[in-house]
Amino acid sequence: MKKEKTSNVIIDHIREGVMITDHKGIIEYVNPAFQVVTGYTESEAIGKTPNMLQSGIHDERFYTLMWSEVKKRGKWSGEIWNRRKNGDLYAEWLTILAVSGDEGQIEQYIGVFTDISDQKTAEEELKKLAHHDSLTGVANRYAYHNRLASIIETSIRFDQKLAVFFLDLDRFKQVNDTFGHSAGDQLLVELSTRLKRLLGNKDFIARLGGDEFSIALTNIRHAREAFGLAEAIIHSFSVPFQLEGQDIYMSTSIGISFFPEDGLDVDTLINKADKAMYYSKEKSRNRFSVYHEDMDRETKEVLTIEMELRKAIERQELSIHYQPKVDVKRNKAAGAEALLRWNNQHFGEVPPSVFIPIAEETGLIIPIGEWVLHQVCRDLTTLDQYGFADFSIAVNVSAVQFSQDRFVESFRSILFEENMSARRIELELTESTVMPDARMAVQRLTQLKTSGFKLSIDDFGTGYSSFSYLKRFPIDYLKIDRSFIKMMDQYDEDSSIVEAIITMAHRLRLKVVAEGVENKRQLELLKKESCEIVQGYYYSKPVPLSAFIDFLFMEWPDESK
Repeated sequence: MKKEKTSNVIIDHIREGVMITDHKGIIEYVNPAFQVVTGYTESEAIGKTPNMLQSGIHDERFYTLMWSEVKKRGKWSGEIWNRRKNGDLYAEWLTILAVSGDEGQIEQYIGVFTDISDQKTAEEELKKLAHHDSLTGVANRYAYHNRLASIIETSIRFDQKLAVFFLDLDRFKQVNDTFGHSAGDQLLVELSTRLKRLLGNKDFIARLGGDEFSIALTNIRHAREAFGLAEAIIHSFSVPFQLEGQDIYMSTSIGISFFPEDGLDVDTLINKADKAMYYSKEKSRNRFSVYHEDMDRETKEVLTIEMELRKAIERQELSIHYQPKVDVKRNKAAGAEALLRWNNQHFGEVPPSVFIPIAEETGLIIPIGEWVLHQVCRDLTTLDQYGFADFSIAVNVSAVQFSQDRFVESFRSILFEENMSARRIELELTESTVMPDARMAVQRLTQLKTSGFKLSIDDFGTGYSSFSYLKRFPIDYLKIDRSFIKMMDQYDEDSSIVEAIITMAHRLRLKVVAEGVENKRQLELLKKESCEIVQGYYYSKPVPLSAFIDFLFMEWPDESK
């Protein structure tokens, strides 16, 4: 009797639910845990059958096999879905035991179960994390790779065509640097939402990492379907993103590869779409490009150039050429622009248009830019020895350099090391460098200005061209892009644009530099509009320091005649 009471106490206090039925399946006993999990009280359960808990998820065959196992082996264990009294579904791990009498006939059934809903939820969450990007909810790289492999198998079987997209946001780092990573995350979530709206049910999107996304456009009949989606994606970026109450305009570079033309496996298709994406970035961004075989050759060339460029400073392959700037009012040299040159032992003279983008993409522009400033300071010291101590030299600053946190500090440090005054250095920055994040630009330009540097906005007229922003920047010079100068003596429109830029610059008390002056007609038009400084082949092409010194000593003709 004592033993029976002890067992009752145990059953009443264990966490597992217990239900006992007679041989016909009529419930005779339920413990408190059963009542807590199912929501049914003892009085509501006794006299009923376990059918009261059925969820409707399992079919008749499931229960037939379950009871067949119990009668055959006296036991069954497995996962089963049941329904609580309030209608909620839950998963439980159930063990059914058949209790036989002395003569072997079944007298009772005992069901012992554990609610595993929390475990199942955790498993689902882990499964979701394993296959989905935790930030945006789209597929992650692992799931995308598996799904795309399956799609390729289907495409092979049914002779279908598919397109693989590789997307990368343009200047996403600037968003993180300016607004913080939380705002960057918010932008990625909104971006994912926009992309999903453009896709059909058969298409598939994944975030591969950072600001890189890939899309599989399946079972397409013609390549123009992919082109249409690419154009729709680019158009969707024309609507600004809202970040911290501000309208932020973004763009994306897209690369596209096609199955089976460009590859028969996942890695090849993604890799070639990636190459096409980088081609888009090189060709001005905010566009899409389709992979072609020349890209492989170009990629190999870029890698080779990159490896050689990493050794350029060490091998002393870099040099500076100087293009004179001329004060047209006084008809005398007013300084020069320092232009980087690279003479490689394998490639020979490598054009700046080839190696500068590679230097910016790889970050090599940082040490190279510091080398340039060191060399310019030393060349200025040489000019001082020839009696040209009032000269300043313009040094180009890339967007990659300007965005570095220690940019101002590093330039100050170089001047201190070279014992050179900052007033002898003019820093040239393009519109596209300073305009995207005007607040940061103003702060950094102010630091440079208070340090003594002269400041110039280069290529004006080709980018944002906003005088409302321009007046906020503490700059000294405005440099008109050579494309306007080139055509000003042929087309009235270009001449009018140059005239307007000069007029507005003067109202902002800025001096104007016109680059790309190639003939006397252009020079006369610029002098007529009171442009102060010009540079171009009319006076001199970029030359080494020794030739530049010769230029400074030559006798100047009287341009007024």
